[in-house]
Amino acid sequence: MDIVISTLTSPVILFFILGMLAAFARSDLAIPEAIAKGLSLYLMAAIGLKGGVAVSESGFTPELALAAVAGLALSFLIPYFAYALLTGFGKLDRVNAGAVSAHYGSVSVVTFVTASEIFTGQSMGPAGYMVAVLALMETPAIISGLMLARRGQKRDDNGNGGGLMHEVLLNASVVLLMGSFFIGLIAGPSGFEPIAPLFLVPFTGVLCFFLLDMGLVAARRLVEARAMTVRLTTLGIVFPLINGTIGTVLGTMIGLDVGSAAALGVLAASASYIAVPAAMRMALPEADPGLYLSMSLGVTFPFNIIFGIPLFAALAQAIG
Repeated sequence: MDIVISTLTSPVILFFILGMLAAFARSDLAIPEAIAKGLSLYLMAAIGLKGGVAVSESGFTPELALAAVAGLALSFLIPYFAYALLTGFGKLDRVNAGAVSAHYGSVSVVTFVTASEIFTGQSMGPAGYMVAVLALMETPAIISGLMLARRGQKRDDNGNGGGLMHEVLLNASVVLLMGSFFIGLIAGPSGFEPIAPLFLVPFTGVLCFFLLDMGLVAARRLVEARAMTVRLTTLGIVFPLINGTIGTVLGTMIGLDVGSAAALGVLAASASYIAVPAAMRMALPEADPGLYLSMSLGVTFPFNIIFGIPLFAALAQAIG
């Protein structure tokens, strides 16, 4: 209960709730798109740098290798589990089920950043190498989702596999996260020290403004959703509960510390709404964007931010 209360009373979470309430009340509150993009770039650069510096201090460890393998396996396999429920219980066709399942195998950078900040405030911050695990988990799910969506077809009708891989591997979030991670890894603590005031002190305040904007976007996306059903909304909550529990338990079993195991749970529970939608627009234009964006951004993202983060933290502490 202490974890739940401290999470829900955190300014970071309260700003997100404020954004959702403002959107539901049809307020004209808005963050200009250019500023919102700038905030996201800052957050990805900051989390990547801090992760690289942390790995530079600790070195490459067996825990890093195990976490990377676990993350890759989760990202590749979760879409198969999600696809089965989406086509069975969710009553979706093959193409839309494949597109949605890819979102749930991939990860949400903002959910991870928020969880890392909250866990650090509770003295259980995840290891720096979890940033590398985050970046590794973005791509395998896209491959799995496309394989499921294209099952039974002899080839990709669009013939744009090369363009898809370019979109997946060189999208802004992957490039900035991994680039910042390697900069921090090379620079180390001494090289990071001169720029630390820019990337450490304002971090939480910037995250508050960004989550205010995400609350506005998530609530408005949910209000505007047309293809959502009760079954799909239910799955948008069931997926993070099951996937997050598996990720947290797996992280504990391979010997990760409590914060890192909880972070792996958060990564497994999260759903992409940036990299995967961009890839799906290119590879599966026949899939319904309103469907997969409403589930990942309108249902799963708010659930994880408000309830999932404290839940997986408590689970990691209970079994760690």
